[in-house]
Amino acid sequence: MSLYVDIEKRFKDFHFSVQFNTGANITGILGASGSGKSMTLKCIAGIVRPDRGKIILNGRTLFDSERGINLKTRERRTGYLFQNYALFPNMTVRENILAGLPKKRRAKRAVVLESMRQLFRLEGLMDRKPDQISGGQQQRVALARIFAMEPEILMLDEPFSALDSSLKEFIQLELLDILQRYEHEVLMVSHSRDEIFRFCDDMVVIDEGHSRRQDSVKRVFADPQLVSCAKLIGIKNIFPCRKTDTHTVEVTPWGQSLTFREPVRSDTSYCAIRARSVELFETAPEDDTNVFRVAVERISPEFDRFSMVLTPDPLMRVSDGYHAEEPYIIVRIPRNRWRAQYKNTKYVRFKQGDLFQLRDESDAGEDFA
Repeated sequence: MSLYVDIEKRFKDFHFSVQFNTGANITGILGASGSGKSMTLKCIAGIVRPDRGKIILNGRTLFDSERGINLKTRERRTGYLFQNYALFPNMTVRENILAGLPKKRRAKRAVVLESMRQLFRLEGLMDRKPDQISGGQQQRVALARIFAMEPEILMLDEPFSALDSSLKEFIQLELLDILQRYEHEVLMVSHSRDEIFRFCDDMVVIDEGHSRRQDSVKRVFADPQLVSCAKLIGIKNIFPCRKTDTHTVEVTPWGQSLTFREPVRSDTSYCAIRARSVELFETAPEDDTNVFRVAVERISPEFDRFSMVLTPDPLMRVSDGYHAEEPYIIVRIPRNRWRAQYKNTKYVRFKQGDLFQLRDESDAGEDFA
């Protein structure tokens, strides 16, 4: 089972160019809103025609601009779960499921309906309409309609965005159970790093219409490599730097040195550390490696943690509010680890093992494993 995608499309103010290939059972596409994630699925499904490129599913060409191949949506055997599920409002659950069946399979619809009813636990719902069932039930009906078509690939477009937060945990567990029984490719689009980490084996990072990196989920989270990847997986502290020695960079906004455990790569132009990994001190620690003097700008209590905003030197404090270009240090501390003395923080340390080396996309191009 495999999917190969190499496509490009130009809009008035947006250049869309995506390349990746799948081999894992569930591949995630992670990106911010408007980055081109849903556009990727629409091109694969045949809803949007790329300007150029190829799309090949299990050795079968769905689209090839050079050869003039562009299969119709119904010929592609792709299952697309839309964000809003796209159920027909005037049809019952039964009718919605049957609407996805090819004509040649209509004779077996009773068998298919019973199979879908059991698989997606739709007992007692078959005669109801979409507005008479919950969001989670609507998702199960939409999936049942797709599964009835026996697609070669299942594409999930932000599958939890239409659900209340109280439902998401339960529905995610349900979907995980369903996907374990699906024997074909799954492509899942999300802006949530937690969803990608929970569901996917491999991932593709899309930023501003371009695929930036494809790798296993574990490797991307362990070593994001690119600025866009680091931002999307939730790293808050990202600072421009320049290499000054084998293991050392200068953090350019501060003019201070930062030492890495591993050799600094020649293309490293940013350094980063997670907000939860910054160590706090009231007095300077004996080991002063990667220790910076700071001033506390703000402490914000949140539901399950405290967030701190620090400035890397009292001389850099700002009196007229926060500026996006200022190199603030963000710290996140779980409530059960919060200590009152953190309010008196005067120094922070970036442990060498917690640091990331990053490169800018403008220098990196696209990176595929």
